[in-house]
Amino acid sequence: MITSPAWKDKKYAVLGLARSGRATVEALLAAGADVLVWDDREEAREPYNGRCAIGDPLEADLAGFAGVVVSPGVPLNTHPIKPHADSFGVPVIGDIELFAQARENLPPHKVVGITGTNGKSTTTALVHHILKTAAVPTTMGGNIGLPILEQEPLPEGGVYVLELSSYQIDLTFSLDCDVAVLLNITPDHLDRYDGDMNAYAEAKARLFDLQSEEHTKIFAGNDIYSDAIADTLRDEAEEPIFAYPRATGSPALSGPHNAQNASAAAHACEALGVSDADIEHGLSSYTGLPHRMERVSEIFGVAYVNDSKGTNTAASAPALAAFDNIHWILGGLAKEPGLGECEAELGHVKAAYTIGKAGPDFAALLEGRVPVEQCETLDRAVTSAAAKAEAGDTVLLSPACASFDQYIDFEKRGEHFRELVEAQREKAQ
Repeated sequence: MITSPAWKDKKYAVLGLARSGRATVEALLAAGADVLVWDDREEAREPYNGRCAIGDPLEADLAGFAGVVVSPGVPLNTHPIKPHADSFGVPVIGDIELFAQARENLPPHKVVGITGTNGKSTTTALVHHILKTAAVPTTMGGNIGLPILEQEPLPEGGVYVLELSSYQIDLTFSLDCDVAVLLNITPDHLDRYDGDMNAYAEAKARLFDLQSEEHTKIFAGNDIYSDAIADTLRDEAEEPIFAYPRATGSPALSGPHNAQNASAAAHACEALGVSDADIEHGLSSYTGLPHRMERVSEIFGVAYVNDSKGTNTAASAPALAAFDNIHWILGGLAKEPGLGECEAELGHVKAAYTIGKAGPDFAALLEGRVPVEQCETLDRAVTSAAAKAEAGDTVLLSPACASFDQYIDFEKRGEHFRELVEAQREKAQ
């Protein structure tokens, strides 16, 4: 695991004992910190009996604490932990901030930080893949893979590739990325920013604010918020790099959005000193991420694509743009009203099948524009789409919604889609 001697004998509270919380507690304890832990679930607290103090930091005297470490899922704009910690002058931080503090004691290395509303996971995995195929010691973490503090330190010359949500950046104060990438900014998670798009954009921009002036800043988006951040950097005489879309020929990187992701990844690796030949090899050999335009199967000439990670309209629009004759399965827990950026891609849709809580609203929006069927559940939608699709068509799960009305996360939704497609394949044999 990654630890720091700077934490020894200091007091920390850790609120939330899911994956990153558990990794944080273990790293702090290994470093000799004095740790107070809490989770509302008794079973999550149980492993710490006798190992450290257990108690709700909201009820604790936090005087003298070095930090309260919270999960990125804790909403700082509404949760009482922030004002409580502020009353003691104690910072509320995340595990990425602890990683930033630990860097000076790690073997010499570099960090790539990747943020944006959409494309973060693909671009992070792609940078990691290019580095790995170029024989550069690397690992990825943050909002992807294992919690960063749970991982083994890289040897000298290694590169940590971090996917960073705005929530994680909000909890970070000293992460100076050698390469920082902003992919795009579109409406998402606005409940965390009291409906203020400018506040959401400012959270993303902080990744650059934390950087040293000489470190690399890469922009891939062409939205007004990204442009404004780039203009600010220019005014401060920090010239950003603009990553313009580049085709790769890789099936896993089809669609205009992946041309953008590939360009951003290539520029990041170039800034790290990776050769053009190694970058091209990495791009062409990349096989893609689960649940992101993942080709699950082909049955009687019909392609089945799992894009369950399309959890908002801006994330689903690129998937619609990447295929033709689409049988589109959409719906769930809507993050915004309307069809958003998907509106412009309806020409690719042959028929739509709505599911979940937002299903009736989507059906009403699509009525008269494409054939639409209200299916309510994913199993009914897959069955109906499979019955109507013809050779050359694509059955696409890209819900443009969160999953929480019917599934615990988008991964479970995508896994269910895979299972349903496998059942169709077996029936066809």
